[in-house]
Amino acid sequence: MGNVAAAPLAAAAHDLSLWQLFLMADWVVKSVMIGLLLASVWVWAIIFEKVTTLRRIRREADAFEDRFWSGGSLEELYQREGEKPSHPMAAVFGAAMGEWKRSAGRGLGSELAVVGTKERVERAMAVATSREMERLERWMVFLATVGSAAPFIGLFGTVWGIMNSFQAIAGMQNTSLAVVAPGIAEALFATAIGLVAAIPATMAYNKFASDFGRFAGRLEAFAAEFSAILSRQSEAAASEPARPRAAAAAAE
Repeated sequence: MGNVAAAPLAAAAHDLSLWQLFLMADWVVKSVMIGLLLASVWVWAIIFEKVTTLRRIRREADAFEDRFWSGGSLEELYQREGEKPSHPMAAVFGAAMGEWKRSAGRGLGSELAVVGTKERVERAMAVATSREMERLERWMVFLATVGSAAPFIGLFGTVWGIMNSFQAIAGMQNTSLAVVAPGIAEALFATAIGLVAAIPATMAYNKFASDFGRFAGRLEAFAAEFSAILSRQSEAAASEPARPRAAAAAAE
């Protein structure tokens, strides 16, 4: 294998361009480079998609909260946005309203029914929040994996390339810098590509994890506020049947 590798090494002795380094690399090192390049392209595609998604859901959440707190009818808002939600906050709102309407349809004539309705509404919002965040955080594991594994994959390509380079140098029986440098540069190129893939992936993962954590907190805060509103409405609905009975007893 030393004689085979020696010829490309000698041919590349005076050509250290990135393309030539790739062409002269061993097939294992080439596979590592290609895989890391594909991972880097996919990382940037995920970054673009997440940035676009975060901007959209924040804008939609702001607009939805403006409509929610405007004092309009919750029933109309539910029919317009909650039944077929197009963004996470509307999905949480729709899940809560749907569960509350089903419970109210069965009647809220007792304190136990009110407590059960509150628990079911909170559970529905928690499930909706979890489902929406899981959808938003898709491909985050890939970013974390590339960020942690890409440098080691690139290092594997470097070690393999240096082993082949040393075998070729031993076969040529020439240790001059002009002969040694191309093989070492070719091997280190794999580590460089690994870092090119890992650095953006790590930075993007940390940034998106923080942003999604804040958005999840925003959904949970909205769910808590909406749960309090529905709880008050449930208590009011449960007390309505008792008022006529109390008035009748007072009249007697």
